[in-house]
Amino acid sequence: MIALDTHVVAWLYESGAEAVPARIAARLDTETVRIAPPVVLELTYLHEIGRLTVPAATMLAHLSARLDVAPEDLSAADLFAAAIPLSWTRDSFDRLICAHSAALGIDLATKDETIHAHHDRAVW
Repeated sequence: MIALDTHVVAWLYESGAEAVPARIAARLDTETVRIAPPVVLELTYLHEIGRLTVPAATMLAHLSARLDVAPEDLSAADLFAAAIPLSWTRDSFDRLICAHSAALGIDLATKDETIHAHHDRAVW
């Protein structure tokens, strides 16, 4: 299983597999994909403020039709408990997205250098 950071979801929607390194694209073809609820919320926020032209639901439906996207089964309580120790960031979305990956014990596909410096499950 592999989780996707917000920018990865947006890039995959816009450009397809060419938007990510070949090793990530290969994993997307062979593994189940998880998209954390905070990613959905951040995509929604970015659409509301005009940074994205397409709603989150449209992006997710597009990706779900092309990838093996698993339904979310992590409770909010477990997500927040995993986020509490992640004091290296003040970005609430990054904190919750990394907590999601950590709580499930799965890699997080992200290009974010700050996340790579602090989250041992970050891949790119």
